[in-house]
Amino acid sequence: MDVPPSPLEWTDNPEANLLITESPVALLIGYTLDQQMPIERAFLGPYTLKSRLGHLDPKRISDMSIPALAALMAEKPAIHRFPTAMAARIHELCEALVPYGSSVEQLWTTAPTAKELTRRLRALPGFGEMKAGSLYATLALQFNVHPKGWEEELPDHPTLGIVATREERIAYREAKRAWKASQKVRA
Repeated sequence: MDVPPSPLEWTDNPEANLLITESPVALLIGYTLDQQMPIERAFLGPYTLKSRLGHLDPKRISDMSIPALAALMAEKPAIHRFPTAMAARIHELCEALVPYGSSVEQLWTTAPTAKELTRRLRALPGFGEMKAGSLYATLALQFNVHPKGWEEELPDHPTLGIVATREERIAYREAKRAWKASQKVRA
């Protein structure tokens, strides 16, 4: 994976930031956890999970029982406010990643076109249009993943793809709120 020149500052923990920047599995788990909680807590989750498990190996995680994984996630401080539901999502995600072995980044590095990459991301468990679009933008804008036609697949709404620094994280949060408000007005 072609990593950015410095860690993504999506949390206030430098080690967690380095992990999500360097580990495709951590990045995907963070995106999985990025639901009904602040970005900082969602992307701290992979670091906390790795600290508790000693690894983020998709095969080993998928071999765990969901209740055992949920118990680890519920330990104080809890990794997510819904540890059982998120343990099931992470378990399902890791099952989907097992075929990639130790090269999870092949999920995106082998996609010949942007449309194929989008399809692959949407096929991940729990990744709807918005989450897949945000991950796509992150891969394109932060990790230089540029399959054929990559610019046409970029979302037309604010995503984490535009965030590398703490300041950009704050600006993104405001841009996302404004975009959501504009969507409510349209509805």
